[in-house]
Amino acid sequence: MKRRLHVIDSSVMVKWLNRQDEDYVSQADQIRHDARLEKIKIIAPELAKYEIGNALLYKNMDTPAVKLGLETLYKLPINFYTLNQKRANEILEIAKENKITYYDAAFIQLAREKNATLITANPKHHRQIKGVKIVDIKDY
Repeated sequence: MKRRLHVIDSSVMVKWLNRQDEDYVSQADQIRHDARLEKIKIIAPELAKYEIGNALLYKNMDTPAVKLGLETLYKLPINFYTLNQKRANEILEIAKENKITYYDAAFIQLAREKNATLITANPKHHRQIKGVKIVDIKDY
């Protein structure tokens, strides 16, 4: 049985690392559970690691808690994809075409490239974008 492929954006991952002021934590936990049972495969652009670090930094957590969150991030069942010239150019085109940030377009580009569903808690991603299926975490 082939596992369904999902791109998970940073807004979902942060729910696994700090539950303070986060909605839809049970849905995020279900995604992680499904990945651990190998029902789904989770991927994300390398950029997510930087966004998570930044999100944890600004959640008013103490340094040991942020470090624990970062340690946990590297243990999650996620395959991270690095940026190369081809992806960088595609991200640029997606960002310009859809009038979104380069950062947001990185997740969309990977979902499009890998024919994966993008799961997000980021309202900016909730509209339909050509060539990629986007699912709001509340609907997972």
